[in-house]
Amino acid sequence: MIVEICANSFESAQNAKLGGAHRIELCENLSVGGVTPSRELIKMVIAEIGIETHVLIRPRGGDFVYSEKELLQMLEDIQFCKDVGCKGVVSGVLTVEKHIDVLNTDRLIQVARGMEFTFHRAIDVVVDPTSEIEKLKELGVNRLLSSGGELSAKDGLENLIQFKNISEGKMEIMPGGGINSGNVETFKLAGFTSVHLSAIPKSESPTSLFDQKVDGVSNLDEIKKVVQLLA
Repeated sequence: MIVEICANSFESAQNAKLGGAHRIELCENLSVGGVTPSRELIKMVIAEIGIETHVLIRPRGGDFVYSEKELLQMLEDIQFCKDVGCKGVVSGVLTVEKHIDVLNTDRLIQVARGMEFTFHRAIDVVVDPTSEIEKLKELGVNRLLSSGGELSAKDGLENLIQFKNISEGKMEIMPGGGINSGNVETFKLAGFTSVHLSAIPKSESPTSLFDQKVDGVSNLDEIKKVVQLLA
C-alpha cells in the first residue's frame, strides 16, 4: 500500500524518505490548508532527497475559485514542476456554485501532460461529489484525494468506498484527512491502495504564535509506524 506524506518543508520531505514513505505531496503553509511551495524548495527536494514528488498547485488559501491571473500563475507553476522533474501535481478548480470547473481544471491537466494529476480535497466542498467524480474520470484525472466530504477520512469512509466504486478503477481514490497510525489499517481493509497523511503530531499541529500559525514537521517515527502497518 502506497504511503503519501503531505510534506510542508524540506525536513518533512526528508523524514518521509527516511521513514520509508513512497511519495510526497510537497506544499507549504498547512495552516491554510497548504499552498504552492517555493520553487527553491521544489528544486532542493528533487535534487537532494530523491523521493517521488507531487507538488501542490494552489496559489493561496481560501476557496478554489480562481481569477485568470491566478490560473496563469498555476499554469506556469505546473510547467516549472514538469521542467525540474516532478512526478506529478496536485490541484483543482471549482466554480462559484461549488461544482468542478471542468474548463479550467482541464487547462491545468493539459499543461501537466506527462506528469500525474491528482485532484485535491476541493472535491470535499462540492455540492454533489458523486456526480462530480464522473467529470474527473472524463478529464483523465489519475487520482482523487478526499476525506469523503467529512472532516476526517475515517468519518467519510462510507463515502470514500462509494467514490471508489464509482471510479471503477479508472481513477485512484486516495483517502486523506486525519489519518494516522491509529486508524490507517481501516483503509487497507477497505481495499484502498494508497493513503495520504501529514504525520504531524497534534501537539505540533498549527499553534498560535504572535497571532500567526506555525506548521509542525512530519514525524519520522509516525511515518515508520504507518509504513510498517501497511507493509
